[in-house]
Amino acid sequence: MIAINKYIKDKIKSNIFKEIFQESKWLYQYTKRYWRSIIYYIFLGILSSGLGLAGSVSSKYLIDAVTGHEVSNLGFIITLIISMAFGNIIIRSVTGRISAKISLKVTNEIQADIYSKIMGTDWESMSQYHSGDLLSRLNGDVNIVAESVIGWIPTLITRLGQFLGTLAVILYYDSTMAVLALLSAPITMIMSKILVNRMRNYNKNMKQVSSNMMAFHEESFHNIQTIKCFDLVGFFGKRLKNVQKKYADIALEYNKFSIYTSFFMSVVGIVVSYTTFGWGVYRLWGGYITYGTMTLFLQLSSGLASGFSALVGMVPSAISAATSAGRIMSVVELPREKEEDSSIVDKIERNAKSLRLAVQLSDISFHYSGRSMILQHASIYANPQEIVAIIGPSGEGKTTLIRILLGLLNPTAGKARIVDEGGLEARLSSSTRRFFSYVPQGNTIFSGTIADNLRMVRPEADEQELITALKAACAYAFVKELPEGIYTKVGEKGCGFSEGQAQRLAIARAILRDAPILLLDEATSALDTETEKEVLRGIMAYGKTHTCILTTHRFSVLNMCDRVYQMKEGEIMEFLHKDHELIAVNL
Repeated sequence: MIAINKYIKDKIKSNIFKEIFQESKWLYQYTKRYWRSIIYYIFLGILSSGLGLAGSVSSKYLIDAVTGHEVSNLGFIITLIISMAFGNIIIRSVTGRISAKISLKVTNEIQADIYSKIMGTDWESMSQYHSGDLLSRLNGDVNIVAESVIGWIPTLITRLGQFLGTLAVILYYDSTMAVLALLSAPITMIMSKILVNRMRNYNKNMKQVSSNMMAFHEESFHNIQTIKCFDLVGFFGKRLKNVQKKYADIALEYNKFSIYTSFFMSVVGIVVSYTTFGWGVYRLWGGYITYGTMTLFLQLSSGLASGFSALVGMVPSAISAATSAGRIMSVVELPREKEEDSSIVDKIERNAKSLRLAVQLSDISFHYSGRSMILQHASIYANPQEIVAIIGPSGEGKTTLIRILLGLLNPTAGKARIVDEGGLEARLSSSTRRFFSYVPQGNTIFSGTIADNLRMVRPEADEQELITALKAACAYAFVKELPEGIYTKVGEKGCGFSEGQAQRLAIARAILRDAPILLLDEATSALDTETEKEVLRGIMAYGKTHTCILTTHRFSVLNMCDRVYQMKEGEIMEFLHKDHELIAVNL
Protein backbone atom coordinates (compact mmCIF):
# COMPACT_ATOMS: atom_id res chain seq x y z
CA MET A 1 0.00 0.00 0.00
CA ILE A 2 2.87 2.35 0.89
CA ALA A 3 4.49 1.54 -2.45
CA ILE A 4 1.24 2.34 -4.30
CA ASN A 5 0.88 5.69 -2.50
CA LYS A 6 4.48 6.57 -3.32
CA TYR A 7 3.88 5.67 -6.99
CA ILE A 8 0.82 7.94 -7.14
CA LYS A 9 2.67 10.83 -5.45
CA ASP A 10 5.59 10.48 -7.87
CA LYS A 11 3.20 10.58 -10.80
CA ILE A 12 1.49 13.69 -9.49
CA LYS A 13 4.84 15.38 -9.01
CA SER A 14 5.93 14.52 -12.55
CA ASN A 15 5.71 17.26 -15.16
CA ILE A 16 2.86 15.72 -17.13
CA PHE A 17 0.52 15.45 -14.15
CA LYS A 18 1.64 18.80 -12.78
CA GLU A 19 0.71 20.43 -16.10
CA ILE A 20 -2.68 18.70 -16.17
CA PHE A 21 -3.32 19.75 -12.57
CA GLN A 22 -2.50 23.40 -13.33
CA GLU A 23 -4.67 23.37 -16.45
CA SER A 24 -7.57 21.76 -14.56
CA LYS A 25 -7.19 24.39 -11.85
CA TRP A 26 -7.41 27.11 -14.51
CA LEU A 27 -10.53 25.45 -15.96
CA TYR A 28 -12.14 25.50 -12.52
CA GLN A 29 -12.29 29.31 -12.53
CA TYR A 30 -14.83 29.06 -15.36
CA THR A 31 -16.57 25.98 -13.99
CA LYS A 32 -17.50 27.72 -10.73
CA ARG A 33 -19.10 30.60 -12.67
CA TYR A 34 -21.74 28.26 -14.10
CA TRP A 35 -22.44 26.07 -11.08
CA ARG A 36 -26.22 26.55 -11.40
CA SER A 37 -26.19 25.26 -14.97
CA ILE A 38 -23.94 22.36 -13.94
CA ILE A 39 -26.29 21.37 -11.08
CA TYR A 40 -29.21 21.53 -13.52
CA TYR A 41 -27.40 19.22 -15.95
CA ILE A 42 -26.54 16.80 -13.17
CA PHE A 43 -30.12 16.69 -11.89
CA LEU A 44 -31.60 15.96 -15.31
CA GLY A 45 -28.88 13.41 -16.10
CA ILE A 46 -29.40 11.47 -12.87
CA LEU A 47 -33.18 11.65 -13.31
CA SER A 48 -32.85 10.21 -16.83
CA SER A 49 -30.51 7.46 -15.59
CA GLY A 50 -32.88 6.64 -12.73
CA LEU A 51 -35.80 6.29 -15.12
CA GLY A 52 -33.71 4.01 -17.32
CA LEU A 53 -32.82 1.73 -14.40
CA ALA A 54 -36.40 1.71 -13.20
CA GLY A 55 -37.49 0.72 -16.70
CA SER A 56 -35.03 -2.21 -16.71
CA VAL A 57 -36.29 -3.44 -13.32
CA SER A 58 -39.89 -3.05 -14.50
CA SER A 59 -39.06 -5.16 -17.57
CA LYS A 60 -37.93 -7.96 -15.24
CA TYR A 61 -41.27 -7.98 -13.48
CA LEU A 62 -43.10 -7.83 -16.80
CA ILE A 63 -41.30 -10.92 -18.13
CA ASP A 64 -41.76 -12.75 -14.82
CA ALA A 65 -45.45 -11.93 -14.88
CA VAL A 66 -45.86 -13.16 -18.45
CA THR A 67 -43.81 -16.35 -17.99
CA GLY A 68 -45.51 -17.09 -14.66
CA HIS A 69 -48.94 -16.27 -16.08
CA GLU A 70 -49.57 -13.80 -13.27
CA VAL A 71 -51.36 -11.10 -15.21
CA SER A 72 -53.06 -9.29 -12.33
CA ASN A 73 -50.45 -6.49 -12.34
CA LEU A 74 -49.61 -6.70 -16.02
CA GLY A 75 -51.49 -3.53 -17.02
CA PHE A 76 -49.89 -1.49 -14.28
CA ILE A 77 -46.38 -2.71 -15.18
CA ILE A 78 -46.86 -1.99 -18.91
CA THR A 79 -48.24 1.48 -18.12
CA LEU A 80 -45.29 2.13 -15.83
CA ILE A 81 -42.73 1.04 -18.46
CA ILE A 82 -44.34 3.16 -21.18
CA SER A 83 -44.60 6.18 -18.85
CA MET A 84 -40.95 5.96 -17.89
CA ALA A 85 -39.90 5.56 -21.53
CA PHE A 86 -41.87 8.64 -22.56
CA GLY A 87 -40.61 10.52 -19.50
CA ASN A 88 -37.05 9.74 -20.53
CA ILE A 89 -37.71 10.97 -24.08
CA ILE A 90 -39.20 14.23 -22.76
CA ILE A 91 -36.31 14.79 -20.35
CA ARG A 92 -33.75 14.22 -23.10
CA SER A 93 -35.58 16.56 -25.47
CA VAL A 94 -35.86 19.33 -22.89
CA THR A 95 -32.24 18.80 -21.84
CA GLY A 96 -31.08 18.94 -25.46
CA ARG A 97 -32.86 22.22 -26.12
CA ILE A 98 -31.87 23.99 -22.94
CA SER A 99 -28.32 22.62 -23.05
CA ALA A 100 -27.89 24.06 -26.56
CA LYS A 101 -28.88 27.52 -25.27
CA ILE A 102 -26.65 27.30 -22.22
CA SER A 103 -23.75 25.90 -24.23
CA LEU A 104 -23.90 28.77 -26.73
CA LYS A 105 -24.11 31.31 -23.90
CA VAL A 106 -21.14 29.81 -22.07
CA THR A 107 -19.07 29.49 -25.27
CA ASN A 108 -19.74 33.11 -26.24
CA GLU A 109 -18.96 34.40 -22.74
CA ILE A 110 -15.71 32.46 -22.45
CA GLN A 111 -14.68 33.44 -25.99
CA ALA A 112 -15.40 37.11 -25.26
CA ASP A 113 -13.45 36.88 -22.02
CA ILE A 114 -10.43 35.23 -23.68
CA TYR A 115 -10.60 37.68 -26.62
CA SER A 116 -10.58 40.61 -24.20
CA LYS A 117 -7.57 39.18 -22.35
CA ILE A 118 -5.68 38.56 -25.59
CA MET A 119 -6.36 42.10 -26.80
CA GLY A 120 -5.12 43.49 -23.47
CA THR A 121 -1.86 41.54 -23.60
CA ASP A 122 1.49 43.26 -23.87
CA TRP A 123 2.10 43.87 -27.58
CA GLU A 124 5.72 42.73 -27.70
CA SER A 125 4.93 39.49 -25.84
CA MET A 126 1.97 38.78 -28.11
CA SER A 127 4.04 39.26 -31.28
CA GLN A 128 5.66 35.83 -30.77
CA TYR A 129 2.36 34.20 -31.79
CA HIS A 130 1.14 33.97 -35.38
CA SER A 131 -2.31 35.48 -35.88
CA GLY A 132 -3.53 32.17 -37.37
CA ASP A 133 -2.36 30.36 -34.24
CA LEU A 134 -4.26 32.86 -32.09
CA LEU A 135 -7.40 32.27 -34.18
CA SER A 136 -7.04 28.52 -33.66
CA ARG A 137 -6.75 28.97 -29.90
CA LEU A 138 -9.59 31.51 -29.74
CA ASN A 139 -11.99 29.31 -31.70
CA GLY A 140 -11.05 25.63 -31.54
CA ASP A 141 -9.49 25.55 -28.07
CA VAL A 142 -12.06 27.87 -26.51
CA ASN A 143 -14.90 25.70 -27.89
CA ILE A 144 -13.35 22.59 -26.34
CA VAL A 145 -12.87 24.37 -23.00
CA ALA A 146 -16.45 25.69 -23.05
CA GLU A 147 -17.86 22.23 -23.80
CA SER A 148 -15.83 20.71 -20.97
CA VAL A 149 -16.87 23.42 -18.49
CA ILE A 150 -20.59 22.85 -18.97
CA GLY A 151 -20.56 19.23 -20.09
CA TRP A 152 -17.65 17.27 -18.65
CA ILE A 153 -18.41 17.46 -14.90
CA PRO A 154 -22.19 16.85 -15.29
CA THR A 155 -21.48 13.95 -17.65
CA LEU A 156 -18.89 12.49 -15.27
CA ILE A 157 -21.24 12.67 -12.27
CA THR A 158 -24.22 11.41 -14.28
CA ARG A 159 -22.33 8.43 -15.66
CA LEU A 160 -20.82 7.71 -12.27
CA GLY A 161 -24.31 7.80 -10.76
CA GLN A 162 -25.61 5.52 -13.53
CA PHE A 163 -22.70 3.14 -12.99
CA LEU A 164 -23.15 2.99 -9.21
CA GLY A 165 -26.92 2.60 -9.54
CA THR A 166 -26.52 -0.26 -12.00
CA LEU A 167 -23.93 -1.90 -9.77
CA ALA A 168 -26.24 -1.61 -6.74
CA VAL A 169 -29.13 -3.29 -8.60
CA ILE A 170 -26.91 -6.17 -9.80
CA LEU A 171 -25.41 -6.61 -6.31
CA TYR A 172 -28.90 -6.81 -4.91
CA TYR A 173 -29.84 -9.70 -7.19
CA ASP A 174 -26.45 -11.45 -7.69
CA SER A 175 -23.09 -10.29 -6.28
CA THR A 176 -21.12 -12.76 -8.42
CA MET A 177 -22.60 -11.26 -11.58
CA ALA A 178 -21.45 -7.81 -10.43
CA VAL A 179 -17.89 -9.05 -9.93
CA LEU A 180 -17.84 -10.68 -13.38
CA ALA A 181 -19.22 -7.54 -15.03
CA LEU A 182 -16.39 -5.54 -13.49
CA LEU A 183 -13.59 -7.81 -14.71
CA SER A 184 -12.56 -5.20 -17.26
CA ALA A 185 -12.16 -2.48 -14.59
CA PRO A 186 -8.59 -3.23 -13.43
CA ILE A 187 -7.39 -3.83 -17.00
CA THR A 188 -8.97 -0.57 -18.14
CA MET A 189 -7.44 1.39 -15.27
CA ILE A 190 -3.97 -0.03 -15.92
CA MET A 191 -4.30 0.80 -19.63
CA SER A 192 -5.42 4.35 -18.81
CA LYS A 193 -2.39 4.99 -16.59
CA ILE A 194 -0.09 3.76 -19.34
CA LEU A 195 -1.78 5.71 -22.12
CA VAL A 196 -2.33 9.11 -20.45
CA ASN A 197 1.10 10.42 -21.41
CA ARG A 198 0.76 9.28 -25.03
CA MET A 199 -2.74 10.76 -25.28
CA ARG A 200 -1.41 14.04 -23.94
CA ASN A 201 1.42 14.18 -26.48
CA TYR A 202 -0.87 13.27 -29.38
CA ASN A 203 -3.34 15.96 -28.33
CA LYS A 204 -0.61 18.59 -28.15
CA ASN A 205 0.77 17.62 -31.54
CA MET A 206 -2.66 17.54 -33.18
CA LYS A 207 -3.63 20.95 -31.85
CA GLN A 208 -0.29 22.49 -32.84
CA VAL A 209 -0.42 21.14 -36.39
CA SER A 210 -4.03 22.38 -36.65
CA SER A 211 -2.83 25.82 -35.60
CA ASN A 212 -0.08 25.66 -38.23
CA MET A 213 -2.66 24.79 -40.86
CA MET A 214 -4.88 27.72 -39.88
CA ALA A 215 -1.87 30.05 -39.75
CA PHE A 216 -0.89 29.02 -43.28
CA HIS A 217 -4.39 29.61 -44.65
CA GLU A 218 -4.81 32.92 -42.82
CA GLU A 219 -1.47 34.26 -44.06
CA SER A 220 -2.10 33.05 -47.62
CA PHE A 221 -5.48 34.77 -47.90
CA HIS A 222 -4.14 37.89 -46.19
CA ASN A 223 -1.38 38.16 -48.83
CA ILE A 224 -3.29 36.78 -51.81
CA GLN A 225 -2.53 39.85 -53.96
CA THR A 226 1.23 39.46 -53.39
CA ILE A 227 1.04 35.73 -54.10
CA LYS A 228 -0.73 36.35 -57.39
CA CYS A 229 1.50 39.25 -58.45
CA PHE A 230 4.68 37.22 -57.92
CA ASP A 231 3.10 34.20 -59.62
CA LEU A 232 3.54 32.16 -56.44
CA VAL A 233 0.25 30.24 -56.56
CA GLY A 234 2.04 27.01 -57.45
CA PHE A 235 4.72 27.59 -54.80
CA PHE A 236 2.14 28.10 -52.07
CA GLY A 237 0.19 25.10 -53.35
CA LYS A 238 3.29 22.96 -52.70
CA ARG A 239 3.71 24.50 -49.26
CA LEU A 240 0.08 23.64 -48.49
CA LYS A 241 0.73 20.00 -49.43
CA ASN A 242 3.69 19.91 -47.04
CA VAL A 243 1.55 21.32 -44.23
CA GLN A 244 -1.21 18.84 -45.08
CA LYS A 245 1.26 15.95 -45.06
CA LYS A 246 2.46 16.84 -41.56
CA TYR A 247 -1.15 17.06 -40.41
CA ALA A 248 -2.03 13.73 -42.07
CA ASP A 249 1.01 11.97 -40.59
CA ILE A 250 0.15 13.01 -37.03
CA ALA A 251 -3.57 12.36 -37.53
CA LEU A 252 -2.96 8.85 -38.90
CA GLU A 253 -0.51 8.08 -36.09
CA TYR A 254 -3.14 9.14 -33.57
CA ASN A 255 -5.76 7.14 -35.46
CA LYS A 256 -3.57 4.00 -35.32
CA PHE A 257 -3.04 4.50 -31.61
CA SER A 258 -6.81 4.90 -31.08
CA ILE A 259 -7.60 1.79 -33.14
CA TYR A 260 -5.13 -0.39 -31.23
CA THR A 261 -6.46 0.87 -27.91
CA SER A 262 -10.08 0.44 -28.99
CA PHE A 263 -9.39 -3.07 -30.35
CA PHE A 264 -7.81 -4.21 -27.09
CA MET A 265 -10.62 -2.77 -24.97
CA SER A 266 -13.26 -4.29 -27.28
CA VAL A 267 -11.70 -7.73 -26.88
CA VAL A 268 -11.73 -7.30 -23.10
CA GLY A 269 -15.36 -6.18 -23.31
CA ILE A 270 -16.38 -9.21 -25.38
CA VAL A 271 -14.67 -11.59 -22.92
CA VAL A 272 -16.46 -9.96 -19.99
CA SER A 273 -19.77 -9.93 -21.85
CA TYR A 274 -19.66 -13.65 -22.70
CA THR A 275 -18.50 -14.48 -19.18
CA THR A 276 -21.48 -12.70 -17.61
CA PHE A 277 -23.80 -14.19 -20.21
CA GLY A 278 -22.51 -17.70 -19.41
CA TRP A 279 -22.96 -17.12 -15.71
CA GLY A 280 -26.52 -15.93 -16.27
CA VAL A 281 -27.35 -18.98 -18.41
CA TYR A 282 -25.89 -21.28 -15.74
CA ARG A 283 -27.96 -19.60 -13.01
CA LEU A 284 -31.10 -19.79 -15.15
CA TRP A 285 -30.44 -23.47 -16.00
CA GLY A 286 -30.00 -24.29 -12.30
CA GLY A 287 -33.28 -22.61 -11.48
CA TYR A 288 -31.67 -19.97 -9.27
CA ILE A 289 -33.08 -17.04 -11.25
CA THR A 290 -36.15 -16.33 -13.34
CA TYR A 291 -36.30 -15.39 -17.01
CA GLY A 292 -37.02 -11.81 -15.96
CA THR A 293 -33.94 -11.71 -13.77
CA MET A 294 -31.88 -13.17 -16.61
CA THR A 295 -33.09 -10.42 -18.92
CA LEU A 296 -32.30 -7.83 -16.26
CA PHE A 297 -28.79 -9.26 -15.87
CA LEU A 298 -28.16 -9.11 -19.59
CA GLN A 299 -29.27 -5.50 -19.72
CA LEU A 300 -27.46 -4.32 -16.63
CA SER A 301 -24.22 -6.30 -17.00
CA SER A 302 -23.61 -4.87 -20.45
CA GLY A 303 -24.68 -1.48 -19.12
CA LEU A 304 -22.28 -1.81 -16.19
CA ALA A 305 -19.33 -2.72 -18.42
CA SER A 306 -20.16 -0.03 -20.96
CA GLY A 307 -20.76 2.49 -18.15
CA PHE A 308 -17.32 1.83 -16.72
CA SER A 309 -15.78 2.03 -20.20
CA ALA A 310 -17.62 5.32 -20.73
CA LEU A 311 -16.13 6.68 -17.50
CA VAL A 312 -12.65 5.64 -18.59
CA GLY A 313 -13.41 6.92 -22.09
CA MET A 314 -13.82 10.39 -20.62
CA VAL A 315 -10.09 10.46 -19.95
CA PRO A 316 -9.20 11.44 -23.56
CA SER A 317 -11.78 14.24 -23.54
CA ALA A 318 -10.46 15.44 -20.18
CA ILE A 319 -6.90 15.42 -21.53
CA SER A 320 -8.06 17.26 -24.66
CA ALA A 321 -9.79 19.91 -22.52
CA ALA A 322 -6.72 20.27 -20.30
CA THR A 323 -4.44 20.58 -23.34
CA SER A 324 -6.69 23.27 -24.85
CA ALA A 325 -6.74 25.06 -21.51
CA GLY A 326 -2.93 24.96 -21.48
CA ARG A 327 -2.76 26.45 -24.97
CA ILE A 328 -5.09 29.28 -23.94
CA MET A 329 -3.23 29.78 -20.65
CA SER A 330 0.06 30.26 -22.49
CA VAL A 331 -1.48 33.29 -24.22
CA VAL A 332 -3.74 34.87 -21.59
CA GLU A 333 -1.07 34.60 -18.89
CA LEU A 334 1.39 36.67 -20.91
CA PRO A 335 2.21 40.06 -19.32
CA ARG A 336 -0.65 42.55 -19.49
CA GLU A 337 -0.28 46.00 -21.01
CA LYS A 338 0.97 48.53 -18.50
CA GLU A 339 -1.42 51.28 -17.46
CA GLU A 340 0.93 53.80 -15.92
CA ASP A 341 -0.38 56.83 -14.01
CA SER A 342 -4.00 56.03 -14.88
CA SER A 343 -5.35 58.34 -12.14
CA ILE A 344 -3.19 61.22 -13.44
CA VAL A 345 -4.34 60.50 -17.00
CA ASP A 346 -7.98 60.68 -15.85
CA LYS A 347 -7.23 63.99 -14.14
CA ILE A 348 -5.58 65.39 -17.28
CA GLU A 349 -8.65 64.41 -19.29
CA ARG A 350 -11.05 65.97 -16.78
CA ASN A 351 -9.11 69.20 -16.23
CA ALA A 352 -8.04 70.07 -19.76
CA LYS A 353 -10.59 72.12 -21.66
CA SER A 354 -8.90 72.08 -25.02
CA LEU A 355 -6.62 69.09 -24.28
CA ARG A 356 -3.51 70.75 -25.65
CA LEU A 357 -0.79 68.29 -24.82
CA ALA A 358 2.95 68.15 -25.35
CA VAL A 359 4.96 64.98 -25.92
CA GLN A 360 8.35 64.61 -24.29
CA LEU A 361 10.79 61.75 -24.85
CA SER A 362 13.87 62.37 -22.71
CA ASP A 363 17.05 60.32 -23.07
CA ILE A 364 15.18 57.11 -23.93
CA SER A 365 16.77 53.83 -25.02
CA PHE A 366 15.10 50.70 -26.33
CA HIS A 367 15.86 47.25 -27.73
CA TYR A 368 13.66 44.27 -28.57
CA SER A 369 14.24 41.04 -26.65
CA GLY A 370 17.42 39.33 -27.82
CA ARG A 371 18.35 42.13 -30.22
CA SER A 372 20.79 45.02 -30.22
CA MET A 373 19.85 48.53 -29.12
CA ILE A 374 17.52 50.34 -31.55
CA LEU A 375 17.27 53.69 -29.76
CA GLN A 376 20.07 55.15 -27.66
CA HIS A 377 19.64 58.22 -25.45
CA ALA A 378 17.06 59.69 -27.82
CA SER A 379 15.14 62.88 -27.01
CA ILE A 380 12.18 64.31 -28.91
CA TYR A 381 9.84 67.13 -27.98
CA ALA A 382 6.55 68.06 -29.66
CA ASN A 383 4.57 70.99 -28.30
CA PRO A 384 0.92 71.95 -28.89
CA GLN A 385 0.18 73.28 -32.38
CA GLU A 386 3.49 71.97 -33.74
CA ILE A 387 4.15 69.68 -36.65
CA VAL A 388 7.20 67.57 -35.84
CA ALA A 389 8.87 65.41 -38.48
CA ILE A 390 11.07 62.39 -37.85
CA ILE A 391 13.19 61.42 -40.86
CA GLY A 392 15.73 58.75 -41.61
CA PRO A 393 16.30 55.58 -43.65
CA SER A 394 14.15 52.47 -43.19
CA GLY A 395 15.13 50.25 -40.28
CA GLU A 396 16.45 53.07 -38.11
CA GLY A 397 13.64 52.82 -35.54
CA LYS A 398 11.01 55.35 -36.62
CA THR A 399 8.14 52.85 -36.32
CA THR A 400 9.54 51.64 -32.99
CA LEU A 401 9.43 55.23 -31.79
CA ILE A 402 5.77 55.48 -32.81
CA ARG A 403 5.05 52.28 -30.84
CA ILE A 404 6.64 53.81 -27.76
CA LEU A 405 4.47 56.90 -28.17
CA LEU A 406 1.37 54.69 -28.36
CA GLY A 407 2.35 52.70 -25.27
CA LEU A 408 2.78 49.47 -27.23
CA LEU A 409 6.43 49.35 -26.14
CA ASN A 410 8.08 50.62 -22.99
CA PRO A 411 11.52 52.24 -23.16
CA THR A 412 14.26 50.34 -21.35
CA ALA A 413 15.67 53.62 -20.07
CA GLY A 414 14.74 57.30 -20.00
CA LYS A 415 11.38 59.07 -19.70
CA ALA A 416 8.45 59.04 -22.15
CA ARG A 417 5.51 61.21 -21.13
CA ILE A 418 2.75 63.61 -22.07
CA VAL A 419 2.44 66.99 -20.36
CA ASP A 420 -0.63 69.23 -20.19
CA GLU A 421 -0.63 73.03 -20.14
CA GLY A 422 -0.73 73.05 -16.33
CA GLY A 423 2.45 70.99 -16.09
CA LEU A 424 0.70 67.77 -15.09
CA GLU A 425 2.55 64.84 -16.67
CA ALA A 426 1.91 61.12 -17.15
CA ARG A 427 4.09 58.30 -18.42
CA LEU A 428 3.22 56.99 -21.87
CA SER A 429 1.39 53.67 -21.67
CA SER A 430 -1.90 52.10 -22.75
CA SER A 431 -3.73 54.57 -20.47
CA THR A 432 -2.47 57.58 -22.49
CA ARG A 433 -3.50 56.04 -25.81
CA ARG A 434 -6.84 57.84 -25.59
CA PHE A 435 -5.03 61.10 -26.39
CA PHE A 436 -3.63 59.87 -29.71
CA SER A 437 -4.93 59.45 -33.23
CA TYR A 438 -2.84 57.19 -35.43
CA VAL A 439 -2.39 56.48 -39.12
CA PRO A 440 0.02 53.55 -39.61
CA GLN A 441 1.94 52.49 -42.67
CA GLY A 442 0.08 50.48 -45.30
CA ASN A 443 -3.61 49.92 -45.86
CA THR A 444 -5.60 49.79 -42.62
CA ILE A 445 -9.15 50.02 -43.97
CA PHE A 446 -11.63 47.39 -42.71
CA SER A 447 -14.47 45.74 -44.59
CA GLY A 448 -17.80 47.55 -44.29
CA THR A 449 -18.83 50.98 -45.52
CA ILE A 450 -16.76 54.16 -45.52
CA ALA A 451 -19.03 55.47 -42.76
CA ASP A 452 -18.47 52.27 -40.73
CA ASN A 453 -14.71 52.73 -41.00
CA LEU A 454 -14.86 56.34 -39.83
CA ARG A 455 -17.33 55.71 -37.00
CA MET A 456 -15.07 53.07 -35.46
CA VAL A 457 -13.34 55.89 -33.58
CA ARG A 458 -16.51 57.92 -32.90
CA PRO A 459 -19.72 55.87 -33.19
CA GLU A 460 -21.88 58.89 -32.35
CA ALA A 461 -20.56 61.07 -35.22
CA ASP A 462 -23.25 62.34 -37.60
CA GLU A 463 -22.99 62.53 -41.40
CA GLN A 464 -21.83 66.13 -41.43
CA GLU A 465 -18.96 65.35 -39.05
CA LEU A 466 -17.91 62.48 -41.30
CA ILE A 467 -17.94 64.74 -44.33
CA THR A 468 -15.94 67.44 -42.50
CA ALA A 469 -13.26 64.90 -41.57
CA LEU A 470 -13.16 63.58 -45.16
CA LYS A 471 -12.73 67.12 -46.46
CA ALA A 472 -9.89 67.78 -44.01
CA ALA A 473 -8.15 64.64 -45.33
CA CYS A 474 -8.78 65.66 -48.97
CA ALA A 475 -10.89 62.52 -49.38
CA TYR A 476 -14.39 63.91 -49.87
CA ALA A 477 -13.74 64.87 -53.48
CA PHE A 478 -13.64 61.22 -54.57
CA VAL A 479 -16.07 59.90 -51.92
CA LYS A 480 -18.92 62.15 -53.04
CA GLU A 481 -18.56 60.82 -56.59
CA LEU A 482 -19.21 57.25 -55.44
CA PRO A 483 -22.72 55.89 -56.10
CA GLU A 484 -23.55 55.59 -52.38
CA GLY A 485 -21.21 58.27 -51.05
CA ILE A 486 -20.07 57.63 -47.49
CA TYR A 487 -22.19 54.44 -47.41
CA THR A 488 -20.24 52.84 -50.24
CA LYS A 489 -19.07 49.32 -49.41
CA VAL A 490 -15.36 48.81 -48.85
CA GLY A 491 -13.68 45.44 -49.34
CA GLU A 492 -11.16 43.87 -46.98
CA LYS A 493 -7.93 45.92 -46.77
CA GLY A 494 -9.63 48.72 -48.72
CA CYS A 495 -10.20 46.60 -51.82
CA GLY A 496 -11.64 48.78 -54.59
CA PHE A 497 -9.67 51.89 -53.63
CA SER A 498 -6.20 53.04 -54.63
CA GLU A 499 -3.43 53.23 -52.02
CA GLY A 500 -3.70 57.03 -52.00
CA GLN A 501 -7.47 56.91 -51.48
CA ALA A 502 -7.15 54.29 -48.71
CA GLN A 503 -4.53 56.46 -47.01
CA ARG A 504 -6.77 59.50 -47.08
CA LEU A 505 -9.69 57.50 -45.64
CA ALA A 506 -7.41 56.32 -42.82
CA ILE A 507 -6.31 59.92 -42.20
CA ALA A 508 -9.96 61.04 -42.14
CA ARG A 509 -10.67 58.37 -39.53
CA ALA A 510 -7.77 59.62 -37.39
CA ILE A 511 -8.94 63.22 -37.78
CA LEU A 512 -12.51 62.31 -36.77
CA ARG A 513 -11.20 60.83 -33.52
CA ASP A 514 -10.42 64.44 -32.63
CA ALA A 515 -7.56 63.53 -30.30
CA PRO A 516 -5.02 66.18 -29.22
CA ILE A 517 -2.05 64.32 -30.73
CA LEU A 518 -1.90 62.83 -34.23
CA LEU A 519 0.75 60.31 -35.30
CA LEU A 520 1.38 59.73 -38.99
CA ASP A 521 3.74 56.83 -39.72
CA GLU A 522 4.62 57.25 -43.41
CA ALA A 523 0.90 57.90 -43.77
CA THR A 524 1.17 60.27 -46.74
CA SER A 525 3.64 58.21 -48.79
CA ALA A 526 1.04 57.44 -51.50
CA LEU A 527 0.00 61.08 -51.92
CA ASP A 528 1.46 63.63 -54.29
CA THR A 529 3.33 66.59 -52.82
CA GLU A 530 0.55 69.16 -53.08
CA THR A 531 -2.10 66.80 -51.66
CA GLU A 532 0.26 65.89 -48.81
CA LYS A 533 0.69 69.56 -47.88
CA GLU A 534 -3.05 70.19 -48.15
CA VAL A 535 -3.78 67.20 -45.89
CA LEU A 536 -1.34 68.49 -43.25
CA ARG A 537 -2.95 71.94 -43.34
CA GLY A 538 -6.39 70.33 -42.97
CA ILE A 539 -5.18 68.27 -40.02
CA MET A 540 -3.87 71.25 -38.10
CA ALA A 541 -7.03 73.26 -38.76
CA TYR A 542 -9.37 70.53 -37.49
CA GLY A 543 -10.75 70.34 -33.94
CA LYS A 544 -8.42 69.55 -31.05
CA THR A 545 -5.56 68.07 -33.05
CA HIS A 546 -2.92 70.58 -31.97
CA THR A 547 0.18 68.35 -32.03
CA CYS A 548 1.22 66.35 -35.07
CA ILE A 549 4.17 63.93 -35.24
CA LEU A 550 4.99 62.33 -38.57
CA THR A 551 7.63 59.97 -39.88
CA THR A 552 8.61 60.37 -43.52
CA HIS A 553 11.21 59.62 -46.16
CA ARG A 554 10.18 62.68 -48.14
CA PHE A 555 11.43 66.23 -47.69
CA SER A 556 8.70 68.08 -49.56
CA VAL A 557 6.71 68.88 -46.39
CA LEU A 558 9.61 69.64 -44.04
CA ASN A 559 9.31 73.37 -44.62
CA MET A 560 5.84 73.09 -43.03
CA CYS A 561 7.29 71.48 -39.89
CA ASP A 562 8.17 73.35 -36.70
CA ARG A 563 10.76 70.80 -35.71
CA VAL A 564 12.67 68.10 -37.64
CA TYR A 565 14.56 65.15 -36.13
CA GLN A 566 16.87 62.82 -37.99
CA MET A 567 17.27 59.19 -36.86
CA LYS A 568 20.54 57.49 -37.66
CA GLU A 569 22.15 54.42 -36.10
CA GLY A 570 19.90 54.56 -33.06
CA GLU A 571 20.58 58.21 -32.30
CA ILE A 572 18.39 61.26 -32.91
CA MET A 573 19.64 64.68 -33.99
CA GLU A 574 17.44 67.80 -34.12
CA PHE A 575 17.71 70.28 -36.98
CA LEU A 576 17.11 73.79 -35.72
CA HIS A 577 16.14 75.16 -39.13
CA LYS A 578 13.87 74.18 -41.99
CA ASP A 579 16.36 73.82 -44.80
CA HIS A 580 15.15 70.47 -46.14
CA GLU A 581 17.79 70.47 -48.86
CA LEU A 582 20.53 70.56 -46.20
CA ILE A 583 18.73 67.75 -44.35
CA ALA A 584 18.67 65.69 -47.53
CA VAL A 585 22.42 66.12 -47.91
CA ASN A 586 23.04 65.00 -44.35
CA LEU A 587 21.01 61.78 -44.66
